[in-house]
Order: sequence, then C-alpha cells, then structure tokens
Amino acid sequence: MPVRLAARALLSGLAPRVDRRVIESSRPFDRPEMLRPHQDSSLWAWTHYGIFLPRLPGRHRYLNTMTLIGATGSVCFDNDYLAVADARHTSTVFSSTAHAAQRHYRAYDTRTDCAFAVDGSALRWGEDLDITGSYPHFTLTGRYPGFRVDAEITATPQVSWFIRTPVYDHFSLLATCRGTLTDAEGSTAFDTLGTVEYARCLSPQALTARPVPENLKVPVDFFTYQIINLDQRTQLLLTDVRAAGTTACRMAHLRSLDGDARAYTDVRMEVLSDRPAVDELGRVMRVPRALRWSVRDGSREVFALAAVVDSPLRYGHGRGYAGAMTYTGSWRGRPIDGSGYVEWVDCESR
Repeated sequence: MPVRLAARALLSGLAPRVDRRVIESSRPFDRPEMLRPHQDSSLWAWTHYGIFLPRLPGRHRYLNTMTLIGATGSVCFDNDYLAVADARHTSTVFSSTAHAAQRHYRAYDTRTDCAFAVDGSALRWGEDLDITGSYPHFTLTGRYPGFRVDAEITATPQVSWFIRTPVYDHFSLLATCRGTLTDAEGSTAFDTLGTVEYARCLSPQALTARPVPENLKVPVDFFTYQIINLDQRTQLLLTDVRAAGTTACRMAHLRSLDGDARAYTDVRMEVLSDRPAVDELGRVMRVPRALRWSVRDGSREVFALAAVVDSPLRYGHGRGYAGAMTYTGSWRGRPIDGSGYVEWVDCESR
C-alpha cells in the first residue's frame, strides 16, 4: 500500500511539474547520444529498444521487436520466472506477427548471452537478434523459430515523447522500414512506416540482485499502446498507462514524413467488450475484443476510432500481449479504416 500511495502522489503532484513530454514532442529529435544500453549501470536500471511495424501486407499484418535490458521492477513488465541469477542482468526479446504461431519470447543473461556496444551501435541477443547502426540508420536481423526478418530502418527527426523526466525517458521516432519477412511459405517484402523506440529508467531493481517483491514493484498495472499508419506518410500513436489507479500517460501523437508532429492530451479510451486470456503460467488477464478512442483538440474532434482486435494475441509483452486490430473511424471529419497494432497489459485486477 505505501508504494501505491507514493505512486499516486508522484503522478498527481510532482510528475506534471517536471514532465516535458508535450513540449518536446513538437520539437525535432536532437538527442541521439541518449540511445545507449546502460548495461551494468548503477544509475539506469533498465533500458528498452523497440522497432515496430504496425501494418504489413498479407498474412503477417504486423511485426514487433520488443526488448528490455535489465528487469524493470514494475508490475506490468516483470516476469520474475524468467529472471536470471542476478535479475539486473536479465534481458528479454519479444517478436511476433499475426501469422501461424510466429512468436519468439525468451530471456537472456546479459553477461553470457548478449553483446551490447557501450554506444548502442551494435546490440546482440544470442543468435536470435541483432540491431546495429546509429541514428538515423539501423539494421534489424531477427532469426527466430519459424520466421526471419531482415530490415533497414531510417528514423526521422519526428519524435513522440511518452515520458520526459530526470528519472525516466521514453520516446518513439517515426521511421521508414524496408526489408523482408521470411517463413516456410516464402518471403514477403515490405516498405512501410514504422517506429524506433527507446527508454531508460531508474528503478529500485538496481539495488538488488533478486527480483523486487511483488508488493514493492512500481505499480504500473495497466498499459496499452496502439500504432496506426493512417497513410503512407502519416502515423498515429495511442497510449494509455495507469499506475495504482492514476493516469501516468494518456496521449495521442500524430506525426508525418512531412515534418509535422503533434501531441494531444484530451484523449479517451473505452473498452466495449473483452474476454479472458490465460498465459503459460495460468494467469488470467482481461483483453479487449472491441475498443473506442476519441481524441479532441479543444472543441474539435480530431479522431474518432472504433477497433476490433481480430488477430491471435501473442503473449510476451511483459505480462501481456500484442496483436493486430481492424479499425474504422474519422480523422478530422474524413473516413479512415485499416489494420493497426495493439499492445495490452492489464494487471489492475490481479
């Protein structure tokens, strides 16, 4: 209970005074030196690299590459059963598509299984994943059971900050992605918009080799992140994160290759219907069947979206899931529809 009370006080009191995410989301990205893994750091407990392609052609629909370096010490994203001997040396890779059983979720020991360049220019997880390069150009090579991905990614200066504080930074860069996804049915080429994402955070996990006990974990207990490519040049990010019943981040980010970038904070999400999902440990989580989003700018409605989660949900996004959704709605009064990407972790009723 003290941890939950402290989280509520922080989010309602101090955080709004120091968080610069809205201001920074309207400015070009100018911090490439930030993209470091901070392995064995005594300050930054964990880091995150992610590359997400929300809309792929044909059977795959999406591709996610979600990595964590270091245990987070948080409710939503810690799976303590995967922790290595020293939890601080735990790293995970989660990659999946909507096709067949294409999912890779594995833990690694950063001391023995991984190789991370100090400047972040070469990141390797065993024989499974390599991310190389430096901003703005990156190469992704994933070799997983059942599928392989090879991609060249170019990040733009359009940055969306979810959190920008002295203790936690988390952002997404609009990117163009070109490559191939190969499986037993052949090779699928793609040339699409995607994201390059990074986070670094302080956490009590940095103080102990054992996983932080459940009652002392940072009480981030609800998380959803959804990505939609509105057209070949424009991307929408939708985020809703809660900790101990208090909103930590509920935002929409709109950005384009033309250089435009906007952040909206008048955002509503409603779950219209849901169902139970059971993970490999037997834990039950409510996951959405249908959702509704509304994004407003003053008196004007910018987005109205209805979405149906209609792909298999892949376990491995922390304690939650990732998959694809089909959406319809309006953007500044114009009709839109298509397929997007959804992440969902709901531990509020655990």
